[in-house]
Amino acid sequence: MPFLSNIGSTELVIIGVVLLVLFGGKKLSELARGIGESGRELKKAKKEILNAFNETEDEDQKESPPDGGKKVTKKKGGATNV
Repeated sequence: MPFLSNIGSTELVIIGVVLLVLFGGKKLSELARGIGESGRELKKAKKEILNAFNETEDEDQKESPPDGGKKVTKKKGGATNV
């Protein structure tokens, strides 16, 4: 979002004051608490999804051998697939 790069500290203070006037201190603190809880829930969900993805990836690696299932035997002339 390119328009957010132009917001400075003065603009943020003005936005904060406007929010404080519109919602009041109590509602604003409840809103901030709700946003914090939502952020924690999102982080928790992301962590669970990544763990599930890593577990399935580990299971896939255990099921298929790294050489594609072919046995490789070495002879004097070099390696041959069996």
